[in-house]
Amino acid sequence: MVKRRSAIHTQEGFTLIEAVMVIVITGIIASMVAIFIKTAVDSYFDSVRRAALTDAADIALRRLSREVRLAVPNSLRVSLAGGVYSITLIPTRDGGRYRNESDGSSGGQPLCSGGTVNASFDALGPMPAVAVGDSVVVFNDASLNPGPGCAAPSDVYCGGSRAAVTAVGAHSLTIGALANSAVICSYENNRFQVVDQNIRAVTYTCPAATAGAMQRFANYGFSTTPGGTSATVVNGATCFVDDSNAHRPNGSLYVNLTLTDNSGERVEVFRQIHVDNTP
Repeated sequence: MVKRRSAIHTQEGFTLIEAVMVIVITGIIASMVAIFIKTAVDSYFDSVRRAALTDAADIALRRLSREVRLAVPNSLRVSLAGGVYSITLIPTRDGGRYRNESDGSSGGQPLCSGGTVNASFDALGPMPAVAVGDSVVVFNDASLNPGPGCAAPSDVYCGGSRAAVTAVGAHSLTIGALANSAVICSYENNRFQVVDQNIRAVTYTCPAATAGAMQRFANYGFSTTPGGTSATVVNGATCFVDDSNAHRPNGSLYVNLTLTDNSGERVEVFRQIHVDNTP
Protein backbone atom coordinates (compact mmCIF):
# COMPACT_ATOMS: atom_id res chain seq x y z
CA MET A 1 0.00 0.00 0.00
CA VAL A 2 1.45 3.29 -1.09
CA LYS A 3 1.13 6.20 1.35
CA ARG A 4 0.64 9.64 -0.08
CA ARG A 5 2.62 12.43 1.37
CA SER A 6 0.65 15.51 2.41
CA ALA A 7 1.23 18.54 0.24
CA ILE A 8 3.43 21.12 1.81
CA HIS A 9 1.65 24.47 1.77
CA THR A 10 4.14 27.32 1.39
CA GLN A 11 3.43 30.90 2.67
CA GLU A 12 4.15 33.88 0.46
CA GLY A 13 5.20 37.44 1.67
CA PHE A 14 7.82 40.25 1.61
CA THR A 15 11.31 39.63 2.60
CA LEU A 16 13.08 41.96 4.99
CA ILE A 17 15.16 43.40 2.16
CA GLU A 18 12.05 44.19 0.12
CA ALA A 19 10.39 45.89 3.08
CA VAL A 20 13.46 48.04 3.72
CA MET A 21 13.62 49.05 0.07
CA VAL A 22 9.95 50.07 0.09
CA ILE A 23 10.48 52.18 3.23
CA VAL A 24 13.53 53.89 1.70
CA ILE A 25 11.78 54.63 -1.59
CA THR A 26 8.68 55.91 0.23
CA GLY A 27 10.87 58.20 2.35
CA ILE A 28 12.59 59.59 -0.74
CA ILE A 29 9.26 60.29 -2.44
CA ALA A 30 7.84 61.87 0.75
CA SER A 31 10.90 64.11 1.09
CA MET A 32 10.61 65.27 -2.50
CA VAL A 33 6.89 66.00 -2.07
CA ALA A 34 7.53 67.82 1.24
CA ILE A 35 10.03 70.14 -0.44
CA PHE A 36 7.40 71.34 -2.90
CA ILE A 37 4.59 71.46 -0.32
CA LYS A 38 6.66 73.37 2.26
CA THR A 39 7.08 76.35 -0.05
CA ALA A 40 3.35 76.56 -0.66
CA VAL A 41 2.53 76.16 3.04
CA ASP A 42 5.08 78.80 4.06
CA SER A 43 3.68 81.17 1.45
CA TYR A 44 0.18 80.60 2.78
CA PHE A 45 1.13 81.37 6.38
CA ASP A 46 3.16 84.39 5.25
CA SER A 47 0.14 85.76 3.40
CA VAL A 48 -2.05 85.15 6.47
CA ARG A 49 0.37 87.10 8.68
CA ARG A 50 0.61 89.93 6.16
CA ALA A 51 -3.17 90.09 5.86
CA ALA A 52 -3.54 90.26 9.66
CA LEU A 53 -0.94 93.03 9.89
CA THR A 54 -2.54 94.96 7.03
CA ASP A 55 -5.97 94.73 8.68
CA ALA A 56 -4.54 95.93 12.01
CA ALA A 57 -2.75 98.86 10.35
CA ASP A 58 -5.85 99.79 8.35
CA ILE A 59 -8.07 99.76 11.46
CA ALA A 60 -5.57 101.94 13.37
CA LEU A 61 -5.35 104.49 10.56
CA ARG A 62 -9.10 104.50 10.03
CA ARG A 63 -9.60 105.34 13.69
CA LEU A 64 -7.06 108.15 13.52
CA SER A 65 -8.52 109.43 10.23
CA ARG A 66 -12.05 109.54 11.62
CA GLU A 67 -11.02 111.68 14.59
CA VAL A 68 -8.82 113.99 12.49
CA ARG A 69 -11.69 114.62 10.05
CA LEU A 70 -14.07 115.39 12.93
CA ALA A 71 -11.59 117.54 14.85
CA VAL A 72 -12.12 121.16 15.81
CA PRO A 73 -10.70 123.24 12.94
CA ASN A 74 -7.05 124.19 13.51
CA SER A 75 -6.74 121.99 16.61
CA LEU A 76 -4.28 119.53 15.03
CA ARG A 77 -0.79 119.53 16.56
CA VAL A 78 2.06 117.18 15.56
CA SER A 79 5.37 116.92 17.41
CA LEU A 80 8.38 114.60 17.54
CA ALA A 81 10.18 114.26 20.87
CA GLY A 82 12.23 111.44 22.33
CA GLY A 83 11.82 109.34 19.19
CA VAL A 84 8.00 109.38 19.49
CA TYR A 85 5.48 111.18 17.27
CA SER A 86 2.52 112.81 19.01
CA ILE A 87 -0.62 113.69 17.04
CA THR A 88 -2.92 115.84 19.16
CA LEU A 89 -6.40 117.05 18.23
CA ILE A 90 -9.77 117.89 19.75
CA PRO A 91 -12.55 115.71 18.29
CA THR A 92 -16.06 117.12 18.04
CA ARG A 93 -19.26 115.40 19.06
CA ASP A 94 -21.55 117.59 16.95
CA GLY A 95 -21.94 121.10 15.63
CA GLY A 96 -24.49 123.73 14.68
CA ARG A 97 -25.16 127.35 13.82
CA TYR A 98 -25.96 130.16 16.22
CA ARG A 99 -28.18 133.20 15.79
CA ASN A 100 -26.31 136.35 14.76
CA GLU A 101 -27.49 139.89 15.48
CA SER A 102 -26.94 140.79 11.84
CA ASP A 103 -29.06 137.98 10.36
CA GLY A 104 -32.07 140.28 9.97
CA SER A 105 -34.21 138.61 12.60
CA SER A 106 -35.51 140.40 15.68
CA GLY A 107 -36.47 137.24 17.53
CA GLY A 108 -34.31 134.99 19.66
CA GLN A 109 -31.00 135.55 21.37
CA PRO A 110 -27.88 136.04 19.21
CA LEU A 111 -24.43 134.93 20.33
CA CYS A 112 -23.13 138.51 20.24
CA SER A 113 -24.77 141.84 20.99
CA GLY A 114 -22.88 145.04 20.31
CA GLY A 115 -19.55 143.21 20.01
CA THR A 116 -19.93 141.35 23.30
CA VAL A 117 -20.61 137.63 23.70
CA ASN A 118 -23.88 136.91 25.49
CA ALA A 119 -24.24 134.37 28.28
CA SER A 120 -26.73 132.38 26.19
CA PHE A 121 -27.65 132.11 22.53
CA ASP A 122 -30.13 130.36 20.27
CA ALA A 123 -29.12 127.54 17.96
CA LEU A 124 -30.54 127.66 14.46
CA GLY A 125 -32.11 124.51 13.09
CA PRO A 126 -31.99 121.18 14.92
CA MET A 127 -30.36 121.26 18.34
CA PRO A 128 -26.99 119.49 18.25
CA ALA A 129 -26.11 116.67 20.65
CA VAL A 130 -24.89 118.65 23.65
CA ALA A 131 -24.97 118.23 27.43
CA VAL A 132 -24.09 120.33 30.44
CA GLY A 133 -20.33 120.13 30.92
CA ASP A 134 -19.54 119.88 27.21
CA SER A 135 -17.68 122.74 25.55
CA VAL A 136 -18.69 125.03 22.70
CA VAL A 137 -15.92 126.18 20.34
CA VAL A 138 -16.37 129.22 18.08
CA PHE A 139 -13.95 130.58 15.46
CA ASN A 140 -10.77 128.66 16.20
CA ASP A 141 -9.04 130.40 13.30
CA ALA A 142 -5.73 129.25 11.79
CA SER A 143 -4.35 132.78 11.53
CA LEU A 144 -4.85 133.17 15.27
CA ASN A 145 -3.09 129.91 16.13
CA PRO A 146 0.57 130.18 15.11
CA GLY A 147 1.74 127.27 17.23
CA PRO A 148 1.72 125.63 20.65
CA GLY A 149 1.46 127.62 23.84
CA CYS A 150 -1.07 130.27 24.82
CA ALA A 151 0.24 133.23 22.85
CA ALA A 152 -2.58 132.88 20.31
CA PRO A 153 -5.64 134.88 21.45
CA SER A 154 -8.20 132.43 20.06
CA ASP A 155 -6.48 129.10 20.68
CA VAL A 156 -8.90 126.35 21.70
CA TYR A 157 -6.25 124.79 23.94
CA CYS A 158 -5.92 128.03 25.89
CA GLY A 159 -9.64 128.73 26.18
CA GLY A 160 -9.87 131.78 23.94
CA SER A 161 -12.35 130.18 21.55
CA ARG A 162 -14.20 127.76 23.84
CA ALA A 163 -16.63 127.95 26.71
CA ALA A 164 -18.27 125.37 28.95
CA VAL A 165 -21.99 124.67 28.54
CA THR A 166 -23.81 125.39 31.80
CA ALA A 167 -27.41 124.88 30.67
CA VAL A 168 -29.24 123.42 27.69
CA GLY A 169 -32.67 124.62 26.58
CA ALA A 170 -34.99 123.46 23.83
CA HIS A 171 -33.28 125.74 21.30
CA SER A 172 -30.72 127.63 23.37
CA LEU A 173 -27.41 127.14 25.15
CA THR A 174 -26.05 128.91 28.18
CA ILE A 175 -22.28 129.10 28.28
CA GLY A 176 -19.40 130.46 30.31
CA ALA A 177 -17.25 133.32 29.09
CA LEU A 178 -15.58 133.24 25.68
CA ALA A 179 -12.31 135.03 26.36
CA ASN A 180 -11.81 136.66 22.98
CA SER A 181 -15.14 138.42 22.44
CA ALA A 182 -13.87 140.86 19.83
CA VAL A 183 -12.57 138.07 17.61
CA ILE A 184 -15.56 135.78 18.18
CA CYS A 185 -18.11 138.47 17.31
CA SER A 186 -16.33 139.26 14.04
CA TYR A 187 -16.88 135.71 12.83
CA GLU A 188 -19.45 135.65 10.01
CA ASN A 189 -20.09 131.94 9.36
CA ASN A 190 -22.06 131.46 12.62
CA ARG A 191 -20.79 127.92 13.18
CA PHE A 192 -19.92 126.31 16.48
CA GLN A 193 -18.57 122.89 17.45
CA VAL A 194 -19.46 120.78 20.47
CA VAL A 195 -16.66 118.96 22.33
CA ASP A 196 -17.49 115.99 24.57
CA GLN A 197 -16.54 116.64 28.20
CA ASN A 198 -15.43 112.99 28.57
CA ILE A 199 -12.93 113.16 25.71
CA ARG A 200 -11.68 116.72 25.17
CA ALA A 201 -8.18 116.60 23.68
CA VAL A 202 -6.92 113.32 22.19
CA THR A 203 -3.30 112.36 21.48
CA TYR A 204 -2.04 109.46 19.39
CA THR A 205 1.58 108.49 20.06
CA CYS A 206 3.70 106.28 17.81
CA PRO A 207 7.45 105.41 17.89
CA ALA A 208 9.47 106.85 15.04
CA ALA A 209 12.18 104.17 14.78
CA THR A 210 11.92 101.31 17.29
CA ALA A 211 8.76 99.20 16.99
CA GLY A 212 6.41 99.63 19.92
CA ALA A 213 2.81 100.41 20.82
CA MET A 214 0.72 103.03 19.06
CA GLN A 215 -1.41 104.50 21.86
CA ARG A 216 -4.41 106.81 22.22
CA PHE A 217 -4.69 109.17 25.20
CA ALA A 218 -7.95 110.93 26.08
CA ASN A 219 -9.85 112.69 28.86
CA TYR A 220 -6.93 114.72 30.18
CA GLY A 221 -8.31 118.20 29.52
CA PHE A 222 -7.41 120.71 26.84
CA SER A 223 -3.68 120.25 26.55
CA THR A 224 -1.11 119.20 23.98
CA THR A 225 0.63 117.10 26.65
CA PRO A 226 -0.98 113.63 26.73
CA GLY A 227 -2.25 112.07 29.94
CA GLY A 228 -5.56 110.77 31.28
CA THR A 229 -6.63 107.33 30.13
CA SER A 230 -4.61 105.45 27.52
CA ALA A 231 -5.41 102.54 25.24
CA THR A 232 -3.20 100.59 22.88
CA VAL A 233 -4.33 101.01 19.29
CA VAL A 234 -1.86 98.51 17.78
CA ASN A 235 1.44 96.89 18.76
CA GLY A 236 4.68 96.55 16.78
CA ALA A 237 4.26 99.98 15.22
CA THR A 238 6.62 102.60 13.84
CA CYS A 239 5.43 105.80 12.18
CA PHE A 240 6.45 108.68 9.99
CA VAL A 241 4.14 111.70 10.21
CA ASP A 242 4.26 114.76 7.95
CA ASP A 243 2.03 117.72 8.85
CA SER A 244 3.72 120.30 6.62
CA ASN A 245 0.48 120.72 4.61
CA ALA A 246 -1.95 120.05 7.44
CA HIS A 247 -2.48 123.65 8.55
CA ARG A 248 -3.92 125.03 5.34
CA PRO A 249 -7.68 125.71 5.07
CA ASN A 250 -8.01 122.29 3.42
CA GLY A 251 -4.88 120.50 4.52
CA SER A 252 -3.53 116.96 4.50
CA LEU A 253 -1.87 114.92 7.21
CA TYR A 254 0.44 112.19 5.90
CA VAL A 255 0.93 109.11 8.09
CA ASN A 256 3.12 106.16 7.17
CA LEU A 257 2.52 103.25 9.58
CA THR A 258 4.76 100.15 9.62
CA LEU A 259 3.76 97.07 11.62
CA THR A 260 6.13 94.21 12.49
CA ASP A 261 5.10 90.95 14.20
CA ASN A 262 7.16 88.50 16.29
CA SER A 263 8.18 86.48 13.23
CA GLY A 264 9.70 89.53 11.55
CA GLU A 265 6.89 89.86 9.01
CA ARG A 266 6.14 93.52 8.29
CA VAL A 267 3.74 95.64 6.30
CA GLU A 268 3.78 99.34 5.51
CA VAL A 269 0.55 101.32 5.07
CA PHE A 270 0.35 104.96 3.97
CA ARG A 271 -2.65 107.20 4.57
CA GLN A 272 -3.34 110.77 3.47
CA ILE A 273 -5.90 112.27 5.86
CA HIS A 274 -7.94 115.32 4.94
CA VAL A 275 -7.85 118.10 7.55
CA ASP A 276 -10.65 120.66 7.39
CA ASN A 277 -9.43 123.87 8.99
CA THR A 278 -12.37 126.05 7.99
CA PRO A 279 -13.86 127.28 11.29
